[in-house]
Amino acid sequence: MSHLLRTAFIPTKPPSLHHHHRSPVLPNVHTTRPTIRFAPRSKIREIFMPALSSTMTEGKIVSWVKSQGDKLSKGESVVVVESDKADMDVESFYDGYLAAIIVDEGSSAPVGSAIALLAESEEEIAVALEQAQKSAAPEAVAAAPAVTESVVSSESVGVEKQKKVAEQVVAPAIGTAVHPASEGGKRVVASPYAKKLAKELGVDLRGVVGSGPNGRVVAKDVEAAATLAATEVATASSDNAAAAAALPGVKLGSTVPFTTMQNAVSRNMVESLAVPTFRVGYTITTDALDALYKKIKSKGVTMTALLAKATALALVQHPVVNSSCRDGKSFTYNSSINIAVAVAMDGGLITPVLQDADKVDIYSLSRKWKELVDKARAKQLQPHEYSTGTFTLSNLGMFGVDRFDAILPPGTGAIMAVGASQPTVVATKDGRIGMKIQMLVNVTADHRVIYGADLASFLQTLAKIIEDPKDLTL
Repeated sequence: MSHLLRTAFIPTKPPSLHHHHRSPVLPNVHTTRPTIRFAPRSKIREIFMPALSSTMTEGKIVSWVKSQGDKLSKGESVVVVESDKADMDVESFYDGYLAAIIVDEGSSAPVGSAIALLAESEEEIAVALEQAQKSAAPEAVAAAPAVTESVVSSESVGVEKQKKVAEQVVAPAIGTAVHPASEGGKRVVASPYAKKLAKELGVDLRGVVGSGPNGRVVAKDVEAAATLAATEVATASSDNAAAAAALPGVKLGSTVPFTTMQNAVSRNMVESLAVPTFRVGYTITTDALDALYKKIKSKGVTMTALLAKATALALVQHPVVNSSCRDGKSFTYNSSINIAVAVAMDGGLITPVLQDADKVDIYSLSRKWKELVDKARAKQLQPHEYSTGTFTLSNLGMFGVDRFDAILPPGTGAIMAVGASQPTVVATKDGRIGMKIQMLVNVTADHRVIYGADLASFLQTLAKIIEDPKDLTL
């Protein structure tokens, strides 16, 4: 769902008339009262940076869908904003004209701060531009002493920090924003990672056809274009092909600021340290689950969906493990079982949510999971698709990791870390030596609500479901 831009009136003030002296009225002299014409009240609105999630404190302008001076209609997409988890199209709340862009593409602004001005009529655009320039000038003047101080204090402040401070005080440019991937005024919207990748690979986004939502260019589109270009160059010169395919390495010794998503992850991880947690591990035999997966894999079923379904069915029998404590004084038995699954992304981590996983059949659950992953990679997840989890899964088994501990996400009661399924030599019930496929899971839980016996009982139930998975396909 797209979000609407909230705006506020900034009416221009009519001139006031002050009479300091009253002119004498002479007899037999006709006097006329001067006519005062008040300037019409201009309706210039500030367009604010919207809050796209409950944890968002600032947003980054990915791209302006509209250019300065364009006419806007209510409900029309104006700007793409990168929140702490996704890129979202933001719509206009009013009709009017995009008079002035205050925050350019690639720049960030706090939630609630002005990012543009909206004029009600075309004639008021000039007034809005003048207003934007006046508001930008005092900020630059006020910030100037900070630059002087940082330059003088060179013994305590490094050269790089001085440059950073100097860059921060430069007022945002007021003018028409030119998107790097635009042609003839028509914008090509791409995810931030796709833009970064295109720059690194030398791919012109204007020639790339997007496969993401609403035609958005995503990373795989850029990679495909780069591969095609490398193939064409290889025909002419193998040396040039090698150069085109090469990716620049990480610059050692450099300091890189957090991305918006990394900032959100950092805040959540620090917040989680305030919760008293404990961990319980359990070994589960997966021979039957692996056999079921091989049988129904061709129908589009994923192992992630199978694990989520098994976990959800176990949580039905242990609602306290699906509960959450937010205020430290009470806890909630959640009415839905929503399984969040951690997904690694470039420069961050996100947890798409499989809602009502206990009630949805395994085939629909698998289709939903693939849809969520595609949207996550394109940074198109809506808040309810990543912020409503009641229990979290983190799986590193595909990397060969046999065991690990996961950090509890704020607002949830437990998270389960899933290791790889591996052949293991075990003793059978008849006293012989046998071979079974087993995996180790570790659950981290909020000890204010969930106790050791609760987790042990939950894991026993989960093991029974996985070792006899007939209920997963019902």
